[in-house]
Amino acid sequence: MSQTEHALTNHEVTVCLAGGAVRELVREYDAFLQGEKQRRYKFHLHDTYTNTVHTLILNFEQVTGICDHVRLRSQERGA
Repeated sequence: MSQTEHALTNHEVTVCLAGGAVRELVREYDAFLQGEKQRRYKFHLHDTYTNTVHTLILNFEQVTGICDHVRLRSQERGA
């Protein structure tokens, strides 16, 4: 690693997925922020657009934020 890489202290990762365990991840993290102990560390996130599964292993003590991005279905569908 170069000296520059050692200087970095914060890393930001954005994961935008449809469905999967994102809601469970957000609920678990919210409970952690409210004082509950972290019970789950591995989350499987399913991306139905690309038909792939992503695995996140998180220690909430090292997380500063989670962004949940949900693409809503069009109201015109089925109308």
